[in-house]
Amino acid sequence: MPELIPEPRYARFVPGAGVLELADPLLAAGPGTEGTARWLRRELGAATGWALPAAGDPSADRTIGLVLRPEIARSLGPESYELHVAPGFVLLEGADEAGLFYAAQTLRQLLGPDAYRRAPLPGAVWRLPVGGLMDGPRFGWRGMMLDVARHFMPKDGVLRYIDLLAAHKLNVLHLHLTDDQGWRIEIKRYPELTGVGAWRARSRWGHRASPLWNETPHGGFYTQDDIREIVAYAAERHVRVVPEIDVPGHSQAAIAAYPELGNTDVVDTAALEVWDDWGINENVLAPTEAVLRFYEGVFEELLELFPAEVSPFVHVGGDECPKAQWKASAVAQERIRELGVDGEDGLQSWFIRHFDGWLAERGRRLIGWDEILEGGLAPGAAVSSWRGYAGGIAAAEAGHDVVMCPEQQVYLDHRQAGGEDEPMPIGYVRTLEDVYRFEPVPPKLSEEAASHVLGAQANVWTEVMENQGRVDYQVFPRLAAFAEVVWSRLPEPAERDYEGFEARMAAHYRRLDVLGVDYRAPGGPLPWQRRPGVLGRPIEGAPPNV
Repeated sequence: MPELIPEPRYARFVPGAGVLELADPLLAAGPGTEGTARWLRRELGAATGWALPAAGDPSADRTIGLVLRPEIARSLGPESYELHVAPGFVLLEGADEAGLFYAAQTLRQLLGPDAYRRAPLPGAVWRLPVGGLMDGPRFGWRGMMLDVARHFMPKDGVLRYIDLLAAHKLNVLHLHLTDDQGWRIEIKRYPELTGVGAWRARSRWGHRASPLWNETPHGGFYTQDDIREIVAYAAERHVRVVPEIDVPGHSQAAIAAYPELGNTDVVDTAALEVWDDWGINENVLAPTEAVLRFYEGVFEELLELFPAEVSPFVHVGGDECPKAQWKASAVAQERIRELGVDGEDGLQSWFIRHFDGWLAERGRRLIGWDEILEGGLAPGAAVSSWRGYAGGIAAAEAGHDVVMCPEQQVYLDHRQAGGEDEPMPIGYVRTLEDVYRFEPVPPKLSEEAASHVLGAQANVWTEVMENQGRVDYQVFPRLAAFAEVVWSRLPEPAERDYEGFEARMAAHYRRLDVLGVDYRAPGGPLPWQRRPGVLGRPIEGAPPNV
């Protein structure tokens, strides 16, 4: 059995059936397969030196055939495919364009780690085992959230992560674009959001309990053309990009840029700067009509940059909004009386529901962290369940779609092992095996409610990830385990074949090596991956199942 990750649904590679040796094959691309053909010529062509000239017959000798066959979806569902390796040719068949693309990703894995190189190695021989497989995903939402607000990841790094997601058959990149520590997207009508809000004077080094500071100013942002490039690049690889603009909390960077957005009758907002620390910040948006109009302007530009056909969801955050300033603000208290809402919690719900309706009028769906459930949601809104399973269960039972991302299970900023060598250790220990045994659908959900679980995503918060290498270390290899959880139809968590997965990871580590991924090795961090003397916030014991 080839060492594929994620594991395919059905595979038949009979020992002794032989191999197909490919040398300068042709490429027969049927109607609707042009995107995958371009990808194969660019990616496999670079690694192998193949020109892949066009051919007509997908089953001719020395040919890789690409065919769309929608009837595959009847048994395997959307995004599914079949891959056939015969003694003389290779045939990739997709239920749709995404399925065909995933067939091409599987073909690349079958060719071996050197198929991930950017130039061919001298004397390389390309062999495939004769056989075939049928495959398709368990969930339609297979994602990763990347926090580019706490530590900015330049555009090329984001494009690289899109390729890494696609290589693991993941199809959602949730970009956390704004927070107290930085605003990362150009909004032309409000230039100070990036002119001021994208830059901070220094950064806490380690967890917020650490006495250490990195005194180097930090910042960066994506121009609107950068965003268009990211969205188009992702769409070519069948990855949807979900933008997040966090409201009404996590907003100090915006308030530093435009002080009138804050609670000016309580705080001297003109004195605020982009926050240089981590944690929950008391400076939140004022609940005024002017603030609503300001953010409508932000979202108007955002919707143009993220077209509905590739980004139907817009994330509005909605989490961790302290209420102290609203309690002390005469303006906020008058607003509560005008609206007739239930105190400060009702005010936050009013804020979220406003943008729920505003986005729905424009053909988009709001999604937010599970705090948005407090106060009620419009029918089309969806929930990212992060504080545990409970929010997702409540949302699904109420008929709302849910993305499961419980922090106790799939927050990849949490440490991967105990001991002093783990760099800036945060949270509970979540090993590769722990992630492999994550189950997105809680057993207590009714069958109808379970149908509202769109899928799951792994979240990557970057307070203690100052560069790409640190992100790689926290994300990999655990993202490979997560990818198998959301793609493959695995048994119940306790019955999963972790040993088999671990054996397949031996080949996958070689792929990651070729791709230049700075993953955590099975034996622990390498010397340059450690951060001795920098405080984290480890939590001992097993995480609660909430």
